[in-house]
Parts: sequence; structure tokens; C-alpha cells
Amino acid sequence: MAGTSKLRINLALQGGGAHGAFTWGVLDRLLQEPEIEIAGISGTSAGALNGAALKAGWVTGGAEGARENLEWLWNQVAGVTDLGLTQWLHPIGAGTLSQAMEYSWPVTMADSIAHLMSPYSYGPFYRNPLSDIVSQFDYERVCNGIDPQLFICATRVRNGKIRVFSGDEIGPDPIMASACLPTLFKAVEIDDSETGRVEAFWDGGYTGNPALFPLFADDLPGDIVVININPLEREDLPVTPKQIQNRINEISFNSSLLRELRAIDFVQRLLDEGKIQSDSMARVRVHMIADDHLMEQLSVTTKTVPNPAIISTLKYAGQNAAEKFLNSHSSKIGKESSIDLRAMFS
Repeated sequence: MAGTSKLRINLALQGGGAHGAFTWGVLDRLLQEPEIEIAGISGTSAGALNGAALKAGWVTGGAEGARENLEWLWNQVAGVTDLGLTQWLHPIGAGTLSQAMEYSWPVTMADSIAHLMSPYSYGPFYRNPLSDIVSQFDYERVCNGIDPQLFICATRVRNGKIRVFSGDEIGPDPIMASACLPTLFKAVEIDDSETGRVEAFWDGGYTGNPALFPLFADDLPGDIVVININPLEREDLPVTPKQIQNRINEISFNSSLLRELRAIDFVQRLLDEGKIQSDSMARVRVHMIADDHLMEQLSVTTKTVPNPAIISTLKYAGQNAAEKFLNSHSSKIGKESSIDLRAMFS
């Protein structure tokens, strides 16, 4: 990359369970690029975890602090101290490992139990598995007022509306709420200042995966980089129960993002045609970093059962995807979108 001026961007971080390790790889590469400045982050589920880890590390250690904190996060998720130790499994291939996990006896049994039992059936034995991780974040740093601004999305169960947490509102409960799949976890109850009552929340992916509108603020740049970890397209027809359920989840979790992209495209066309004043609406430029080919080889099992080798593979795939984006599209930041919005939702 050439030039000396900072390329200010916002990040939109999708949720997708352990597949969020792909986002870790993307962030790791972007944080090594001195010309990139991250001004705002909107994250859902795994994207919320990534965003909080990046922000907390950035406040005290800058880019290197953010990278170290993200590595700590994913070592915690994977249950290892050094993901580099899993490199020897890479030749097996992510798709082969994913298939082996999906049809393994323990995973099959756990999946069957999950379909028969509610998370409320466990009584005093229930515990949110994310609580140990999110409780270790330094929220004085996560909620610090300096950039990047952080927005975390959850879904209010009572009325099905999106709830975006920011600033001092962010804590362990909003992050766990953002990642709360209702078939696996109990709803997270939070004293909601917007409604004045205790509200139950589910995964933010149902209403904003992630939400883009918090990034339209006047003090934030007009470029949004979406890190997509749920494939928009799958060529093969899903035929097994797991494949069908996985595709249903991908479609539903992508639908809110596609709706916002359609709205952005509509407003941009009105601006281009002079039908609305340019000072009344934001000019938004959208970019995307993804690896659909890899994600198509994986399954819902590798989202919910963290595997160190898969996580390591996803990280390196994210780094490579970010490298390709920087080489091909960094010159468009601040000037134009690098994706065809209409082609995505038409």
C-alpha cells in the first residue's frame, strides 16, 4: 500500500460461533497495516467477542495490544495455550475434520439431546460457557470513550427488536446476550435502560448480523468493511437434517445484513440521481472480506464445537483474505465501494 494518510474504516463483524476465528485472522492482518485506522466496530455474537477483545487491547497497547488480546481470546475459546501447536493437523484439511466431527458419536449424541431438551431443563447445573471468558475482559478498557467506538447487537426476546449496546452499557451480560443461541443457552436477562424493565435477550444475529446503522454516525468514516463468515451462497442442496438446519441458520442470519445493504444501495442511488440532498444522508461505501469456499466446507458442528485445528485454519484463512483485500481494494477506501451491492441481494 502506498501513501501516508490514514485510511479510516468501520468494521462490521458477523457472528458464527467458532467460525469467528476467521474474523480474528482478518483483524490480525488489518492491525498490522499502519495505514489502516479502525474508527468504529459493530459486532454480533463472535463478532462482539472479537470487537471487545480488540478494543480492550487497543486502549493500552495499540495495534500490538489488540493482536495479543485477540490471540488470548481464541486460545481461551480453543482451550489451548498455543494454537500454533495444531499446525500438524492442517494437511488433513478443514473439510475432512469438519465431516469427521459432524458424524462422530459424541457430537451426534449431544445434538440429539439438544433437540430434545431446553437449556432450562438443566436447572442448577446450567452455566453459560462464555461466562468464564467474558468475565475476564477489562471493561474499563472495553467501554473507554476513545476510538474505536464499539457497538454490540442483541435481540430483545419480548418484541423481537434489535438492541444495540454501546459505551458504558457494554459488559459481560450484553456480550453473552449477543451470542445467546436460544436452543443452547438460557436467555440473558438485562435491566434495559431503553424500556425501563428487565428484558430477556437472544443472539443478535436474528436482527442484526451485524447492525450497520450504528456506523452511520457523522463522526465515523463512510467506509464499512463487512467481515462475512456465513456463506451467502451454497451450490449444493442441503439434504441431511444438520445440513438443512445449518442452511436455515445461515439464511436467517444473513437476511438482516442483506436488508441493510439493500437500503444502503437505495439511498446511494437516490444520492447519485440527485433526488435527495447530499448533506441530508450519509454516503456509505461498503467492502467485504470473506472466504465462502472455506466456509462451505465447514458445518454447524464446527461453529458450536471449537476445534483447535479448525480455529487455526480459520485464522490463517482470515489473514490471507485480508491480505487479498488490501492488495486489491485498499485504493478504493474513501472513494467507492469495492462490492456490487445490487448483485448481492438481487
